[in-house]
Amino acid sequence: MTETIHVDSSPGEVRIAVERDGALIDYALWRPGAPDGVGDLHRGRVVGVVPAMAGVFVALDGAEGFLPDSEGGKGLTVGTVLGVRVIRAAQGHKGPRLTARLSEAEHRVIGTGSAALVRRGPDPLHRLAERYKRAEVLTADTALAAALRPALGARLRLSLDATLPDPVGAAVDALAEPVVALANGARLSIWPTPALVAIDIDAGAAAGDRKSGHEAINRAILPALAAQIRLRNLSGAIVVDLAGLSARRRAALGPDLEHALASDPLRPRFLGFTALGLAEIVRPRIHPPLHELAEGPLAAGLAALRAVLREQAGPHGHGPAARSPMRGLPMPRLPVARWPVACWPVLRAAPSVVAALQADPAALPDLVRRTGHNLIVRSDPSLPGCTWVLEYDHA
Repeated sequence: MTETIHVDSSPGEVRIAVERDGALIDYALWRPGAPDGVGDLHRGRVVGVVPAMAGVFVALDGAEGFLPDSEGGKGLTVGTVLGVRVIRAAQGHKGPRLTARLSEAEHRVIGTGSAALVRRGPDPLHRLAERYKRAEVLTADTALAAALRPALGARLRLSLDATLPDPVGAAVDALAEPVVALANGARLSIWPTPALVAIDIDAGAAAGDRKSGHEAINRAILPALAAQIRLRNLSGAIVVDLAGLSARRRAALGPDLEHALASDPLRPRFLGFTALGLAEIVRPRIHPPLHELAEGPLAAGLAALRAVLREQAGPHGHGPAARSPMRGLPMPRLPVARWPVACWPVLRAAPSVVAALQADPAALPDLVRRTGHNLIVRSDPSLPGCTWVLEYDHA
């Protein structure tokens, strides 16, 4: 089996796809300017003891985390300074989960003083490179390659054509969609909610195959179900509605579902079937799931920067495919690799999007590195939600 790690980057974001013999087996998003914090080592200070929650709140550098009694919080008092490591990313309005169970080497570097970040944890690329130790790492980003070379050495290869091969590229694109079409005509519908993730299996065209019963159809779908849970990093409570089987007959598929989940490194647990016949799965939440990363102001801002990068070269790579804001007429295509300042785009975005981009120390500088121009960003309170617009200033 041959494994390859494909690394595709855009301003402020790195997409990492792991391929094994032409199939996508792992995927992660890395935002260098906005890491999720898992693995970070902090010097913290206890600011609250909460017996009802069996733990303490710890002030970190710019955040507040929760340290359970089971992870070393028992017996601590307000004002105690200690070393902690993040073991679960922040979720919604909840801060990161912490542990005080550190190695001797970690204890030695904690030091004394106010709350501070002592050391960053491993980023998603290095985590996947460690998981797939023999995989070659391919990227077309020369600056990223230079930064990664010391850690990855000969495994890293700079490739000017680092596009994902089909069907791996198609599998990555499908991760953005809630409905997944499977090869046998069946499909999965994946709907995250604040409380749980609901997945519906629809046999579709496969149900018309009289040679296969519904039990066999569902059994054949389970590996794809487990793969989507892993690729999308779905976590917490997950319920699955199998296709065309009574609640009683679904119980026979329990061992097959457990087997399909067994290769997941987070070790999800199949808890059984509810009275309604829904399969219950619990998967640890450590890093944010893919659907959370795809939402919010920063995701919108990074999408805008990708659009700027695409527009910069135009459809044929010879300059912008801009339109006159006055008459909507196509402008002459410029015979240059980069736009002159006179027709450089302006990003007009909702205030939350502007704030997210300005808070990210990597995204806008990364765009400057790639294009040679600063992007003008204008906050527009009249724009709703996380919307943005690219305009052109032809001064």
